[in-house]
Amino acid sequence: MFILHLALQGCLRAREVEYGVTADTGGHIRYLLDLVAATGRNDAITRTEIVTRAFRGGPLGDGYWREVETIDDTTRLVRLRSASDAYLAKEALWQEQDSLIDALVMHIEGLDRRPDLIHAHYADAGAVAAAVKARLGIPYLFTAHSLGRVKRIAFGTDCAETQGLERRIDIEDRAIAGADAIIASSRDEAEVQYAGYSSYDPGRIRIIPPGSDLAMFAGTCSDVMVDARIDRFLADPSKPVILALARPVSKKNLAALVHAYGRCPALQTAANLVIVAGTRDDPRSLEPELAGNMAELFALIDRYDLYGSVAIPKTHAPHEVPALYAHARARRGIFVNPALNEPFGLTLLEAAASGLPLVATDSGGPNDIIEGCGNGILVDPRDPLAIGRAMLTILSDDALWDRYSQAGATAAELYDWDGHVARYAELAQAVIAPPAPVAEAPRLLLISDIDNTLLGESEAAQAFNLWHGDQHDMMFGIATGRSLHSALAILAQNQVAPPAVMITSVGSEIYHRVHGGIYVRDDAWTATIDAGWDRQAIAALLATQGDLRPQSPLEQRSHKLSYFTAGEPDIAQRIRDLLADAGFAASVIHSHGRYLDILPLAASKGTAVDYVRQRAGMRRDQVIVAGDSGNDVEMLRACAHAIIVGNYSDGLAQRPDLAHSYVARRGYAFGIMEGVAHFRAQPQPVQQRLSA
Repeated sequence: MFILHLALQGCLRAREVEYGVTADTGGHIRYLLDLVAATGRNDAITRTEIVTRAFRGGPLGDGYWREVETIDDTTRLVRLRSASDAYLAKEALWQEQDSLIDALVMHIEGLDRRPDLIHAHYADAGAVAAAVKARLGIPYLFTAHSLGRVKRIAFGTDCAETQGLERRIDIEDRAIAGADAIIASSRDEAEVQYAGYSSYDPGRIRIIPPGSDLAMFAGTCSDVMVDARIDRFLADPSKPVILALARPVSKKNLAALVHAYGRCPALQTAANLVIVAGTRDDPRSLEPELAGNMAELFALIDRYDLYGSVAIPKTHAPHEVPALYAHARARRGIFVNPALNEPFGLTLLEAAASGLPLVATDSGGPNDIIEGCGNGILVDPRDPLAIGRAMLTILSDDALWDRYSQAGATAAELYDWDGHVARYAELAQAVIAPPAPVAEAPRLLLISDIDNTLLGESEAAQAFNLWHGDQHDMMFGIATGRSLHSALAILAQNQVAPPAVMITSVGSEIYHRVHGGIYVRDDAWTATIDAGWDRQAIAALLATQGDLRPQSPLEQRSHKLSYFTAGEPDIAQRIRDLLADAGFAASVIHSHGRYLDILPLAASKGTAVDYVRQRAGMRRDQVIVAGDSGNDVEMLRACAHAIIVGNYSDGLAQRPDLAHSYVARRGYAFGIMEGVAHFRAQPQPVQQRLSA
């Protein structure tokens, strides 16, 4: 494949990028360069171009006017010249779109071969890619990196940070609408941030978290020069360090961190605060947003009289970043990211791999990182007191610090660049050349739950992957309480091929795979279960129940309300009675002793499986389902060929209404394979149609 990356904003060059030199020269450039380097190790991607915008003059010099930079034998960076030759911030790039479209078309037509795929980074690149697709027919992937709607929610509409934001949101909507597939970094981005756009289509979004070369951070030694640059600010440099590493832009919310520290004397006693906020000479010479935020930080240090307790070094080089983390780790410190929204959180991964516990915003990618690694605390970034409490909790508990520090090593396994590129290349190939549909209709439908059924034991999952590849007469699907993107992400982590059908959110959503990892939402199913569903009124009623605690916003769906319970055995029936007395018809499912889901009455894993069966034109005796817990009961009860895996919970094997089920001797995916073999061997009509 020949992939052309289009990234128009910021100061992009092949080597020694000056991160933070402008407000737009940040993480998206780091991601792009690391991605390109990693794709060079993947045989499926044979040629790469990075196309950006040329500009010259001013304090940035003429280095960004050079047309071509060679990176290696198969990769180069190309700069397009547009109507203006000046550096433009992202808010002004829309003015250059027409000239950039013409320049990119001309560039492509002058190549010896056309790119197979364009990967557009940020809104304006997405709009340009959409126009080029219309002219030349080249498909494109879109990565937003950050979205205007999120910024508008964070800052409101009446401030300098959101000027021109409506135009940007319109441009993003166009980029989203035309994209053949969208790459998101986190569930929050895929399911919450994109959901506000009119062109939102969850089936075209794939979560592929960026990788990171984290090996260089584990066990890194501190550097005397870096230590000295920090220590000169501090009265007692030996104290633990609260470290933040971010550009001083408003969305990074560094002021909230200083407020949290300044308002907590116990925190000031326990640790020093170190903020590494890009590179500056005279702060007044920075761009207005950067200069304003630096001025606010200095003012807050003075307001809280934090001299001798806060360090804000003037500069750092990219190669010194590991030493910054090592400096904090050596002092048993923590890493904090208080951003109003963090689409991914690369610095969190680096800090985790370095052995630093984390305190991070609960908006964006940190949810996935801390859930996967179990190495920190999520906080509301708008609540300085909550930020302060979380930091003090870790710093004052040595056992907790040790546990979080050791857990960070998991990051290197979960966020590996080679794994990222493997999934990236698979998605790109599917967009470029979708596989031909299978001519022979499947004769067996296997639907399995994910957590503690298909997954939960690595050896069993690996065996299932090999076994599944040999089941040529079988259509495989998933029925899970997870959302689509959460389910796809964990399946990908376990190398499970994308299933043909995804029944998600406890049966309230159904998606059918078109090709690769691209899915189409079954809107007919949504319309079917919507009848009589009054989500807002049910949520208001349940808000009066003090013993129900809402799960995170990521777990709430248009046709699913999710809560934590205290595990009372009669909680499900009590809530059913409450809803019935109020005139609401809904399905109530309690599982694992603590999870409560409220769904439309017509929605369940069981009804969804039967809908999929009918859509596929299959008989009831051609369906096998597998589950382990209470939220699988409807599915297991409704199907004659039901498998209860050996590691079941919620007393499934003792339920009279599930007496027809096969209770596997083995657990997890081993139990699924055992159960399928059992039903294949039965001398009944299913066997006449389905040879083993």
